[in-house]
Amino acid sequence: MPNHLKIDRLDLRILSQLQQNGRITNVDLADAVGLSASPCLARVKRLEQAGYIIGCGAEIRLEKLGETVTVFTEVTLADHHREDFIRFEAAIREVDEVIECHLVSGGYDYLLKFITRGVSHYQSIIEALLDQNIGIDKYFSYIVIKSPFVKKNYPIERLFNSGS
Repeated sequence: MPNHLKIDRLDLRILSQLQQNGRITNVDLADAVGLSASPCLARVKRLEQAGYIIGCGAEIRLEKLGETVTVFTEVTLADHHREDFIRFEAAIREVDEVIECHLVSGGYDYLLKFITRGVSHYQSIIEALLDQNIGIDKYFSYIVIKSPFVKKNYPIERLFNSGS
């Protein structure tokens, strides 16, 4: 990866537009950010090479495929040595239904986000994790009843534009 890239307002606009529509044409992207096509494409390639853009993918509406359950789980480890965290994270990384894993401060160690076919599917995953003896002392599960909204895009320009 090249040395740290200096990001300016145009780069932030490009990133913001691309996360909203990864399939936007270069011409439309250039128009949206106020550049001509060639310099816009050069900036996108530079952002990709520097690792700011790590991929583009399709956003899938799971509810069209069938019912799912989202579960947030607080996990507390029995021990807190470096190798305990490494062992836990390695095991959790292998569970496809865990779509987010966060090491947090506060009353527990990790916050996990699961997507499963249902509560019994979730419970079978948790039981399998407990059987693996990966250091889980206790866990608390929170089943999502409704998600009024889920934002998929970061507020890039508000976070990183020093002129705001």
